[in-house]
Amino acid sequence: MNQAENSASLIPMVNRLDENLVRATLTDVEWERIICHLTMELDFSEKFDHSRPLDFYLVAAFHRANAKFKVDSIDGSTYHLSVNVTNPGYCLCIPTGTYFIYICQGEDILCSPQIGAELAPQLFDKSRTFLHNNKTQGYCVNFACSDSEEELSPVITIMDMKKSGLRVYNEDQRPETRQTVGKKFMRQFNRFRRWGIKVIYAFLYHWHRLFNPKRTKKTIMFMSEQSEELSTNIMSVYNRMVERGMVGDQYRVLFSARATVAKPHYGVPSWLKMLNKISQAQMIFLDDHAPAFDWLFLKPTTTLVQLWHAGAGFKSSGYSRWGHDGCPAPYGCHRQYKYGIAGSRSIAHFFSEVFGINTEQVLPTGMPRMDEYNDPEHRKSKEAEIRQQYPMINGKKVILFAPTYRGTNHFDAHYPYQLIDFDRLYKFCGDEYVVLFKMHPWVSSSVPIPEEYKDRFADVGKYPNINDLFYVVDLLITDYSSNIFEYSLMRKPMLFFAFDEIQYSFSRGFHRSYEESAPGKICHTFDEVMDALENQDFEFEKVEEYVKMQFDHIDSHASDRVIDWILLGNIPEDIQKTLDEIRAENELLKIMDFSSVTAIEDGAGA
Repeated sequence: MNQAENSASLIPMVNRLDENLVRATLTDVEWERIICHLTMELDFSEKFDHSRPLDFYLVAAFHRANAKFKVDSIDGSTYHLSVNVTNPGYCLCIPTGTYFIYICQGEDILCSPQIGAELAPQLFDKSRTFLHNNKTQGYCVNFACSDSEEELSPVITIMDMKKSGLRVYNEDQRPETRQTVGKKFMRQFNRFRRWGIKVIYAFLYHWHRLFNPKRTKKTIMFMSEQSEELSTNIMSVYNRMVERGMVGDQYRVLFSARATVAKPHYGVPSWLKMLNKISQAQMIFLDDHAPAFDWLFLKPTTTLVQLWHAGAGFKSSGYSRWGHDGCPAPYGCHRQYKYGIAGSRSIAHFFSEVFGINTEQVLPTGMPRMDEYNDPEHRKSKEAEIRQQYPMINGKKVILFAPTYRGTNHFDAHYPYQLIDFDRLYKFCGDEYVVLFKMHPWVSSSVPIPEEYKDRFADVGKYPNINDLFYVVDLLITDYSSNIFEYSLMRKPMLFFAFDEIQYSFSRGFHRSYEESAPGKICHTFDEVMDALENQDFEFEKVEEYVKMQFDHIDSHASDRVIDWILLGNIPEDIQKTLDEIRAENELLKIMDFSSVTAIEDGAGA
């Protein structure tokens, strides 16, 4: 499209600011992780048409709307707005630029808000910088007032900045900072080697994709870059495809399972084999983040689907913890998902925030691994197997102690066993209870159970599937683990030993209030855990509330929904309608022309 055609396709927005149909005052700015919330007080003239809704846009200095605020609620004349700066609707960060806020009604620009007198001196402090790429870059959202003497308008500047070479000390004071020619050469060589290999791999992917004779529209790939074994979600979908007779003549299936996070040095043959498979696939199912897709960008003809390995827990990850250690770059693997899955529509937004995609792209199919979990025959078989393997539980009530790990990654994962009062817990068990300990798979050190306590305590860390253990468990003790998702369907009590809740909230963060969303009693010391056990104080009523929120379907057909909705493209009409509306809204943003307000912005000192 040439420049003339592009200009003709724009929708000119009509400047009606001088009519004063609406006056708006920005009274508050608050942040909820990566979501910016604005509060505006609106004053309407008698001529204002209340029959049509108002739209709130973030408009760049070059007169394009790069984001539309969501109207969360309207309370009289008070509007509560929000925008996710990492994904305003098109699964990308809001671009770098200087922005103004305009309130519109259809194609009419009615108002630009003023800053409230109480907010004005605090506005600069509402700015945020989110560090990413190992803290070498920062995404800055800066709030300021315009320079106009007549108006006090909000000006929002968004920048993606890189770490500068500023030195605190000069080289004479810090001789160790000097780099020899050899060191400089090796630094540049290592940088080239690191990125050069990725460029070569990306080239080979596109080469295979263009010339691979095995590439077909019916090739499906199941893939993991976190483990050398595919997860139960992935295998549940595959097994169901086999049961439905879809594998073979109807669909060709490829597999790839590598643990590149724990074992980053896979050889060239392994990479070539994986890239060859990716190039053949029409659709790829993942079970976790795949680092390869942080730099290998798939063509639109390949659909990437995330069958996330965990249900909805508390821990924030991905873009929901942007600005913290280990957060993703502005564009990477998560951004390439066309769909994700969740247990219900009520919790889909937790996953979409993590992935940096739209909530409507997270389909409430349920978790495929729950199909087997909810199967009565499977439960009967596994319960008998567990009771045979651990005879100490027979005739007893079973407590399962299953917290998540502490640490930053696979290499330093641990758990502070010294916080557990084994003596008091053993005495509590008496002849009625036994305790099974199952630590996170990343925790390599075994539970230090005293020899004399092994008649009531057992470390079951090597048992492969924690979900199967839930069948024989009467009480779960955990902390921030997502294992509560599956266990809640047992409709049995839970205790939460959150000794580091404050520290954890700052280092990892929570999607939602821990105190409000934990389906059981929260204890901050092990003495509180023991008191709750001894008094049978579990706040059990929270479990049923949790189940209602987490599950749209409690059945054994989640794998079928993944196959029918995603693979076969039969997404429910109401969800597909919303996806189409979002797509249309994104297209509309691209062609809205706000150049009629040029004089206003120039007067504001933009």
